[in-house]
Amino acid sequence: MCSVSGSSSVCVCKVFLRFLGAEGRTLITPSRQTLPDLGSTQYGCAPSDSTLKDQSVTPPPATAPRRQVRLQERRGSNVSLVLDVSSLGTVEPLCSISTPRETILHLLRTSSRPLSAPQLQEAAAQADALDREYQKIPPNFVNSSELDIPGHALKDRYKTILPNPDTRVRLQRAVEEKDGYINANYIRGYGGMVKSYIATQGPMVNTVVDFWEMVWQEDSRIIVMITELKEKKEGEGRFGRFNVSVASLKECDGYTVREFTLQVGAETRLVRHYWCSSWPDHQTLDCAGPLLQLVWDIQERRNALKQPGPTIVHCSAGIGRTGCFIACSIGCLQLQRTGEVDVLGIVCQLRLDRGGMIQTSEQYQFLYQTLALCSRQLSERDGGQRTHTRQSDRAPPEGGRAMTPHLQQHSVPIPDQTPPPTSQCPDL
Repeated sequence: MCSVSGSSSVCVCKVFLRFLGAEGRTLITPSRQTLPDLGSTQYGCAPSDSTLKDQSVTPPPATAPRRQVRLQERRGSNVSLVLDVSSLGTVEPLCSISTPRETILHLLRTSSRPLSAPQLQEAAAQADALDREYQKIPPNFVNSSELDIPGHALKDRYKTILPNPDTRVRLQRAVEEKDGYINANYIRGYGGMVKSYIATQGPMVNTVVDFWEMVWQEDSRIIVMITELKEKKEGEGRFGRFNVSVASLKECDGYTVREFTLQVGAETRLVRHYWCSSWPDHQTLDCAGPLLQLVWDIQERRNALKQPGPTIVHCSAGIGRTGCFIACSIGCLQLQRTGEVDVLGIVCQLRLDRGGMIQTSEQYQFLYQTLALCSRQLSERDGGQRTHTRQSDRAPPEGGRAMTPHLQQHSVPIPDQTPPPTSQCPDL
């Protein structure tokens, strides 16, 4: 027994440590954290050793081995693991997911806005609405990864303006390499007639031979050049196997007409070259009159040819002014033959064939204004009494289905019922 003294606290600690199993006789578990009765004490002293020996220590129960819980027991029931597939036959099929590229092509193929003559006049005066309409048309530019043609960049005037792979012109007689690459595309014309035009970039020093090779291969008899002459392009001289010479020249209001003689060996062909040099890059003409006259002159020339090849049109990049001219040509024919025009549908068709056609919103608005002028000229010429036959009312081609005017296919040009205005340029 300890007396209450200065060493009492030391005595209590020793006894308490012995009880907690310092000699290995007692095990304390988390579930048994209460202390046992230590007997009577005085003044906080611990019992003696004899008192501890008389107390029996109950050993903790043996811990049973833990049984592995199965998956079904952990989830509570095996019912949730059963899948009823009896009703899957009535489930609707999943919708196909369109890629951004497919969405763009679908939009270009289906966009249309046919306008009558009065509607065209009204639309041409709404600059803001036309700007919004233009901004919604996908440009459909081609990524360089889509052209698996080594070294094509050496023949591209602009690295971001490339020919659409599906419609690009392939030179059958390759000049230097096997791929026959040239930055040019076949363009559908009025009624969807294939290969009516070829849109291409302006020839460069290292591509001018390819240009004349394309003219010869496609048997093209009309070239439209809408740019300034800054390089030696379609001028006279020897270009590869071609001898090019000027047979005649005429100056017209806003453009110049040359008759080229293209000779390979003993074979000679005449090619008419229309040069419009007053149209600035990325801009529009000051007035639409000269452009309309150029369109009618070239259409008259095409009608005079028995089997004209594609009309080759180029500016610098081959999409801005080139696109305006081709769109204007198609739109004039629509107005002339149906009394309606679908400018939106025309531009979408052009961009399916060559990305970026009609390069700016100002060019798009100028196209509307030019076609509005064309509509007024046709009405004035006929005294406002023209009877229009809607393209959609005509019977579909044999074996085909009715299409919108800008998608209908024809193997030959539709006969012109109303001749265009008389050419103001003297005949060559």
